[in-house]
Amino acid sequence: MIGPNGAGKSTTVSMICGLLRPDARQVLLDGEVVSAGNSSAKHKIGLVPQELALYDDLSANENLKLFGALYGLTGNQLKTRCREVLALVNLSDRAADKPSSFSGGMKRRLNIAAALLHDPQLLILDEPTVGVDPQSRNAIFDSLEQLKREGRSLIYTSHYMEEIERLADHIVVIDHGKVLADETPAALHRRLPAQAALQVDLAQPADAVLLEQIRRQPGVIDIAGKDSNLQIGLRVTEDALPLLQWLTANGQPPLHFMTAKAKLEDIFLGLTGRSLRD
Repeated sequence: MIGPNGAGKSTTVSMICGLLRPDARQVLLDGEVVSAGNSSAKHKIGLVPQELALYDDLSANENLKLFGALYGLTGNQLKTRCREVLALVNLSDRAADKPSSFSGGMKRRLNIAAALLHDPQLLILDEPTVGVDPQSRNAIFDSLEQLKREGRSLIYTSHYMEEIERLADHIVVIDHGKVLADETPAALHRRLPAQAALQVDLAQPADAVLLEQIRRQPGVIDIAGKDSNLQIGLRVTEDALPLLQWLTANGQPPLHFMTAKAKLEDIFLGLTGRSLRD
């Protein structure tokens, strides 16, 4: 689930978790209404909130025991689950250490472990990688991809488009509390006229005649840039090779070229606009 600041992502997460009552209609999980008073439905949800939810004066293991007890876990079952979730987030060797000595990324991983203790059907992560280093982000994603392989359902909110592209099977774009798109990544990409881009550096600046000839080539959607550096939007990536061959045959062999797939960020900005948000 992606959207600009203030779009309603965290509000939606709060409604799904039963922390906030919807203005209309209901949230159903496995046929049950999720509400403040329905602990049975909420028990099926694990939440990793945007703000860290840990006790710095307790060790990592003690934090997990506390949260596990709140979900009714006791005895050997609780000990086993603590070991399992610490292993999943690569914190087994820090079980006796307090979160006050952890990096931001380690705290985020411990937060994920706490949300998984009771083996929820649905794991909701509200921007879980904000403020963490690239190594920690990668470790978090390794854990999430393992959960996906095991069949766990995830709802993930983020501002990082590369994270969404790596993880998502389905994307919901929201802005001002309204759903702008609710589709697979492939369907979202088809919204863009140009599915791929070709950047070329020519030996000579392109004049108006050459630019017009390029626009008429099969698969070409648009052209940007100036002089000898051109960014050419293409219908599909496979249109790049015939265009490069045409340029070479017409006395304009590229000195350098690069192809790229259209980015999710382009689609996101196209739907929500480019103006700054507070």
